[in-house]
Amino acid sequence: MGGSAPRRDRHLPVETTSFVDRRGEQTEGRELLTRARLVTLTGPGGVGKTRLAMRIAARVERTFPDGVRFVQLAGLHDPALVPVAAADALGLHDHSRQPPLDALVEQVRDRRLLLVIDNCEHLLQACADLAAALLRGTTGVRVLATSRHRLGLTEEHLLEVRPLPVPDPDGDLSAADGYPALALFADRAAAVVPGFEVTAANRAAVARLCRRLDGLPLAIELAAVRMRVLGVEQLLERLDDRYRLLTGGSSAALPRHQTLRAAVDWSHELCTEQEQLVWARASVLAGSFDAEAAEAVCADGERVSSYEVLEAVAGLVDKSVLGREEGPDGVRYRLLDTLRHYGLDRLRQWDGEEAAARRRQREWMQRRAAGFERAWFGPGQREIVARLRADQDNLRAALDFSLTAPGEALAGLRLAGTLWFYWHACGAPREGRYWLDRALAASPGPTRERARALWIVGLLAGSAEDLTLGLGRAEEARVLARSLGDEAEAAHAEYVIGVLRLFNNDVRGALEHYRASVARGRVPGQHLSLVGLDRVELACALNFLDEPDQAAAVCAETRRLCEEHGEEWVLSYVLRQLALAHAVKEDWEEAERHARDALRLKLAVSDVIGIGLTLDLLAQTAARRGAFERAAVLLGGADRVWSDVDRFRWGSKNLGATRRDSEVRARAAMEPTVFEKAYECGAALGMEGAVGYAVEADTGGQRPLPEAESAAEGKPTDGVRLTRRETEVAQLVAEGLANQQIADRLVIARRTAEGHVERILSKLGFSNRSQIASWVTAQR
Repeated sequence: MGGSAPRRDRHLPVETTSFVDRRGEQTEGRELLTRARLVTLTGPGGVGKTRLAMRIAARVERTFPDGVRFVQLAGLHDPALVPVAAADALGLHDHSRQPPLDALVEQVRDRRLLLVIDNCEHLLQACADLAAALLRGTTGVRVLATSRHRLGLTEEHLLEVRPLPVPDPDGDLSAADGYPALALFADRAAAVVPGFEVTAANRAAVARLCRRLDGLPLAIELAAVRMRVLGVEQLLERLDDRYRLLTGGSSAALPRHQTLRAAVDWSHELCTEQEQLVWARASVLAGSFDAEAAEAVCADGERVSSYEVLEAVAGLVDKSVLGREEGPDGVRYRLLDTLRHYGLDRLRQWDGEEAAARRRQREWMQRRAAGFERAWFGPGQREIVARLRADQDNLRAALDFSLTAPGEALAGLRLAGTLWFYWHACGAPREGRYWLDRALAASPGPTRERARALWIVGLLAGSAEDLTLGLGRAEEARVLARSLGDEAEAAHAEYVIGVLRLFNNDVRGALEHYRASVARGRVPGQHLSLVGLDRVELACALNFLDEPDQAAAVCAETRRLCEEHGEEWVLSYVLRQLALAHAVKEDWEEAERHARDALRLKLAVSDVIGIGLTLDLLAQTAARRGAFERAAVLLGGADRVWSDVDRFRWGSKNLGATRRDSEVRARAAMEPTVFEKAYECGAALGMEGAVGYAVEADTGGQRPLPEAESAAEGKPTDGVRLTRRETEVAQLVAEGLANQQIADRLVIARRTAEGHVERILSKLGFSNRSQIASWVTAQR
């Protein structure tokens, strides 16, 4: 069944400051999107294109059943990664060897969604290619882009984002409070001078200041910060002095781009020497970053110490140079794109500084990745996944530097190989292959790093046509590792060889392979995750060959290993194999119980493949127990998940047979229209919704379809009722907001928000926020 029903999904960045209304542009943008499939917001840097795009997208999201997705390109510099970044934003996890743009178009061909592509100007051709492919290869995808320059497509409709209008400071100012430029200045000034307002006494000066700044929002915000130490008149006087320097003393107005440059220059000059240096060095950090990253990249032990970096970061936040936001690991910081480019320009004035800063960034990313790899077989996997996703732009920047700067390729190969668990476990196989293929080509020498990269490429093989190539890479890795005397990497390669045999339907060959690996035991340096997975695949082969008791015994031993270390990812596969063993024995209730437990763990680390496999198994258990409507819903949910990975399930006979058996049984027991309704309902849930539906125990045989549940009242199926405020908080948790962001959105204290979240978890019997998100999605 190829079709799937749509679902509404919203993934827009959280706004951390108030938005000064651009009602006219918002209305025009919405109207353009009703009649055009490509709308580009154009305008100079600092004019507010990104914020406007987010507002327009939020206003139209209800018209896109498959949701609104946001692609931030400011931290990306490699054109080849544009479709990969778009696929990541769309939640797609393609495993094929197709060109990434072709695979992306194929996966969204039947969807109705809005893709917001932000900061296109430095990757103009790649963004134009992406937009063109989506427009011509789909019918329901629309694109909203922001760029300083148009994309140049015939289908493109432009919306010019102009600076904020400013009243004539020498004219009638009785209605000046209605001008957004003045409102923006007042809002940002009040943040540093509590109680500040635009009054009759200062209105003319504020208007004159905003006019001198050409109504550019970024320039106004930077100037407003100076209200901490200057009055409006003093601020205007200092700004006039700077402009006279730039115009040679004439009264001529500056070009708009020079107006912004003058405002940024002024902010830079008012920084301390350490703040200026940290600004410049932090400009190599892409996207958001935490305090540890700032210390690692900006401190050199000579010109600036770690303590001085933190002091400088605080100063730059106060001056609105750095933005502050909540991340999965606490506070993170971000340079606006205009200010980051300014910092890079400054950094490049010092010989060798940029390369040194980028090298420190890469070395920090390597240390962080290595620490996460060591900790991966342990209790912190969810946090590791969240932190790596937050650091994704910086990982890309570090890898790109390593593979483009002379003499750095081996370090790039090492970093890409260290991240094997992220590429494999967290749904990023295509990007992993991209970096590994580039790094292998740049580092052909016989090294341990190369041996590791080769088996990882084999592990990331994810399509039928890719399995032979992957097997060759894994065998090459084994030969190289043994020649280097590295038994650990040889053992890792052995694991991959067995997996590929299994997926090539050589089940007996895989069985003997894994029996030998498990009998050998762990070799020094072998990662415990792969020790556990050796046993998981042994249990898998035994289940496929109708030896469920032996498989269950292997699972029990591996389960103890995982639980001793507090590990969840490998444990989720152990539980799935245990469920499969019970399914082979036709003990469907036990099979379903273990499969539900596996599914809860898989969602926590975004193991998309594991989720698809387990939904398939739960559809089978439901069909065999006679819960045919439930089986149809789960089939729809499973197919939707697999459509984001590989709808052919790698061509595996065993995986395909499980799915076909479930559909045949459900169809035979149901009226065609009833089956289709249930199937489409499951497909409409999306991944988190399908998991939320699947993990609920089906005690009555035929439970209601998901859309029949009472989401409006915030009422779970067991009768527990959330209050109106708790329902609001639960919905914000489902949007991915942290407690501080929830507090800001609802205008409540952070402690109050935390209390609401704790009560929600207690009422619903959940242990983490991911379960709340799944439940909310299912209720919808």
